[in-house]
Amino acid sequence: MGKPAKPVRADMSRAPHTRVLHRHSHSNLPVAASGDGPYVIDTTGKRYLDASGGAAVSCLGHSDRDVIAAVQAQIGKMPFAHSAFFTNEPMEQLADLMVAGAPAGLDRVYFTSGGSEAVEAALKMARQYFIEIGEPARTVFIARRQSYHGNTLGALSVGGNEWRRAPFREIMAETRHVDPCYAYRGKGAGESDDAYATRLADELETEINAAGPGRVIAFVAETVVGATSGAVDPVPGYFRKIREVCDRHGVLLILDEIMCGLGRTGSLYAFAQDGIVPDMVTVAKGLAAGYQPIGAVLLSEEIFDAFYDGSGFFQHGHTFMGHATACAAALVVQEKLQDPDMMPHIRALGDMLDTRLHDRFGNHPHVGDIRGRVMFRGLELVADRATKAPFDPALKLHARVKAEAMTRGLMCYPAGGTIDGTLGDHVLLAPPFVVGAAEIDLIVERLGEAIDAAIASTG
Repeated sequence: MGKPAKPVRADMSRAPHTRVLHRHSHSNLPVAASGDGPYVIDTTGKRYLDASGGAAVSCLGHSDRDVIAAVQAQIGKMPFAHSAFFTNEPMEQLADLMVAGAPAGLDRVYFTSGGSEAVEAALKMARQYFIEIGEPARTVFIARRQSYHGNTLGALSVGGNEWRRAPFREIMAETRHVDPCYAYRGKGAGESDDAYATRLADELETEINAAGPGRVIAFVAETVVGATSGAVDPVPGYFRKIREVCDRHGVLLILDEIMCGLGRTGSLYAFAQDGIVPDMVTVAKGLAAGYQPIGAVLLSEEIFDAFYDGSGFFQHGHTFMGHATACAAALVVQEKLQDPDMMPHIRALGDMLDTRLHDRFGNHPHVGDIRGRVMFRGLELVADRATKAPFDPALKLHARVKAEAMTRGLMCYPAGGTIDGTLGDHVLLAPPFVVGAAEIDLIVERLGEAIDAAIASTG
């Protein structure tokens, strides 16, 4: 027998600062050490004003004593019990609270450990729903280009973020994609909002018909598009027309509010502002505000009844679903968000942020669009305002903006590929709801400096 192979040791000369496979293997990130309201503090003592909530997560900032106390108390009592054996009090209480705060028609809750899991669960739930009611021929999902629904294979399949999809396209489920409601780029000259919304709804109906009668499971969309295109909100009437198309064809409507939901747009659910109720909605980031990992699917009683009266069993699950400690954290966060004074407070902050952004960037030669709702805002960066021409993607302007912002102690969420997966740059803002006027002024001031410095660095 040959000698046993020597264990392979990491070549620490390539990344001497870490043994972690980070998102970018060449990165040398600062180390977060503590939080103070809307600030993250690194191990050198540098303070970073969190203008994006990380990725629209930390809606209550980084040091809420009530949420921390709830986590500590639950861990001291019963941190985790597997959901195949037990339910738990925080999970039941959280479900009751979420249903009480949701528009009529969303009556049940399924908990997950995060947003991608929530979307994956919703897709499988939708498929099994049609099996339960005797329509197994429904196998097709339709979603939108320039969307993002998560990083599991199912969520990537319905997503329209081409950069994230590209390496895995050959192993993803086939999904049909239609145009997003992206008025800055998609609405024709002289076209009214109503005509634009009608054109997009007609495109969805055409795609449903092309898939074949009784074959489409669901249409999946972000109510307000997040990371991929930067707070793109729909024109008035769009989702009402989409709902009508889905209803005509017996297609479920699944809305993704993982980023834009739970107060971020000034109401607990963004779709409430569009006058519709989906068959399912996914939430996650603001559910426990980052104090614990958790996501959820809210679903209609009709879907629940199909399971209850059918097999009785949803053929899906994860080990940490309904995690007691995560639910305890989320319960306190949701109690705060459902306080009668919270949404007016968020809307007032959003008005202030919108005013400051327009004051600073309304005439900026390289800011083509300022968009979004309330505390969920996006700026699209352009090489030429008149023509809306984007910057050369080789410049990686979004990455330059992020680096310049971090140097100035500002966290924001820039991204590239805004227009089609390759062209375009934008910056997404989603500040914690604990900021005040001084922090909003500082966000805009530092962001302006970062954008100007990043553009100057392109030569």
